Amino acid sequence: MPYHFGFMPSVFLKTYGCQMNERDSEQVLRMLSARGYSTTEDEGSADVILLNTCSVRDLAEQKALGKMGLLGRVKLRRPDVILGYLGCMAQSRGDELLRLTPGIDLVVGTQKFHKVADYIDQLIEARRDARLEDPRFTIVDTGEETGSQNTIRDHALKPRQATAFVSIMQGCNMHCTFCIVPSTRGGERSRPIDEIVSEVRNLVTRGVREVTLLGQIVNLYGRHEFPAADGLSPFVQLLEAVHDVDGIERVRFTSPHPIGFRRDLVEAFGRLPKLMPHVHLPLQSGSNRILKAMHRAYTAEKYERLVEDMRSSRPNIAVTTDIIVGFPGETEADYLATRELSDRVGFDNAFVFRYSPRRDTPAAAMPDQLSEGEKEARNQDLLGVIDRHARAKLQATVGSCQRILCEGPSKTNPHRLTGRTPQNKIVVFEGEPRHVGSLFDVRIVESLGFSLLGDPAILN
Repeated sequence: MPYHFGFMPSVFLKTYGCQMNERDSEQVLRMLSARGYSTTEDEGSADVILLNTCSVRDLAEQKALGKMGLLGRVKLRRPDVILGYLGCMAQSRGDELLRLTPGIDLVVGTQKFHKVADYIDQLIEARRDARLEDPRFTIVDTGEETGSQNTIRDHALKPRQATAFVSIMQGCNMHCTFCIVPSTRGGERSRPIDEIVSEVRNLVTRGVREVTLLGQIVNLYGRHEFPAADGLSPFVQLLEAVHDVDGIERVRFTSPHPIGFRRDLVEAFGRLPKLMPHVHLPLQSGSNRILKAMHRAYTAEKYERLVEDMRSSRPNIAVTTDIIVGFPGETEADYLATRELSDRVGFDNAFVFRYSPRRDTPAAAMPDQLSEGEKEARNQDLLGVIDRHARAKLQATVGSCQRILCEGPSKTNPHRLTGRTPQNKIVVFEGEPRHVGSLFDVRIVESLGFSLLGDPAILN
């Protein structure tokens, strides 16, 4: 018998991976909400269960597969629940996922998020159609679509939400040998500046005061579609345009590539006050031999000079990074070069990853793959270096006055509020609901290891 959904079917959506995935999930939920679907945090009662997946590391894929395996138990109790994979793993594995996790109804790739609501409507209608002997069928769509970069533009904001992600481009042309993103996200495609600015203006009318511009290689925005003007790259032109939107107080972006930091972008940090003094600058390795094998197109020396240039342009800038340890062929000397560079630079923080082979990437077929034990040892050793510098930089802020944008309750302590400094450091403090969405100064009274404690006494 076909399943009779309630008047407003409920949707549970779990997101894995990066901010781009979070933004894509927000778009999906916004479109479903516009059609009358409700959202729920209770996966056991949901009519539609979706996982927006990540393929950057094997662990992310295994988590999603394991989660869907557990969710399959829901389908044993309620056979007509719709189960679906979205995003990068869906793109890379396609209908293979139907075999890996029986009971899947929907597989939608990275260029078809805007079709998810249509596909769920179709699946529900099939279940409601009593004329069908077997109302169940599956939908798999991992095709490319021209203009898909322009479809992630709607926002489902929470009350008093002060920050928002804005997707400005999709895809990547860099083809780093360890990375699966070019095959899951496609080639670089950028949105027009005026459309992005219009989106930001709309967000301001809804209370947003800070935007983070998103792209796989965000600072290469528009290089194939739009011309330079007055010596400024398309990305810096976009930064200026967003910076000039009335009501926007803070502008951030992620995630860039070192080769995209030309002089105009470095100088932008010194002349655009709303552009926050924080840059996430992926290093990946401090060994030139490994950087070459990764196809990273810069040297350790150029990277270090870039950090010096950024700190000259904006002396109070925070620099964070991504680093991979245990890349195929990485010797102890290669690793030590990474460790020593990290120690010299003194990052504010870093994501340190053990190399994870990804299907259909050149690095997966390279000789001299390291053991998991070697990777883990280097991972832990480097984390010690990173944490030492990160803690010292947090401690150095104690006693200072920091401008905070209050984002809401702390994730670790709902009785406290949380916000971020211009350098993107997390501050927790006592306050009231009226403070959410506001910018104000707090005095830093203690370093909590990976965040800061602010003095609420100076709140108005």
